[in-house]
Amino acid sequence: MARPGPEPGPDGADGKQKRLGSLLNRLRAAVLGANDGIVSMAGLVVGVAGATPNRGALLIAGVAGTMAGALSMAAGEYVSVSTQRDTERAAIARERRELATDPVGELEELTGLYRARGLDERLAREVARALTAHDALSAHAEVELGLTRYRVDPWQAAGSSLVAFVLGALVPLSAMLLSPDAWRLALTVTAVLAATGALGAVSARLGRAAPSRAAVRSMAGGAFAMLVTYLVGSLLGRITAL
Repeated sequence: MARPGPEPGPDGADGKQKRLGSLLNRLRAAVLGANDGIVSMAGLVVGVAGATPNRGALLIAGVAGTMAGALSMAAGEYVSVSTQRDTERAAIARERRELATDPVGELEELTGLYRARGLDERLAREVARALTAHDALSAHAEVELGLTRYRVDPWQAAGSSLVAFVLGALVPLSAMLLSPDAWRLALTVTAVLAATGALGAVSARLGRAAPSRAAVRSMAGGAFAMLVTYLVGSLLGRITAL
């Protein structure tokens, strides 16, 4: 077994990367949660509005939908990220056993992986030996398994999604409840399109993609959800009124 290298200081590059990884994980979960909250709640309140203009019904449906959606989003994030983390831990455990039982074979494997990345034989072996001497498990986890130590935390993802979903859901719900009756639907649609467009642009910037295309795509998804639920709500309203 290779001796582990020295632990980096809390203010070193390792600490900065860990903080950045944690921040990006929370932002990812928050953007997804907020977008889901906006679109889900927009579809719900617009669908109810298509069936009845009663503000009490809108409030009950909105609050219940927000609670159910936020808890569902948080639970889904927690289960999904926990499953991902368990799978990664199992893969790392297998790699640790292989390093303990066959260090020479693992060194050859790491050398081959670096050759496949374009290094010549001498340099690939030199890099593999240096990394093995420093931290063999981290080297294999990153190069062979595509994993780093900065993984998503299930509780962070769940908490960020829950809070973001609630904040996102407040956009269509507030617009629907606080707008005058004559402008209720128009203002809600406008607020939802603006919010989904902004979130789409933000998520694109986080991924270094074109923000305008992502904004239009997000707005189109929100508009489609509101159109379908409004038509369904209107139809059900007419049926139940018979």
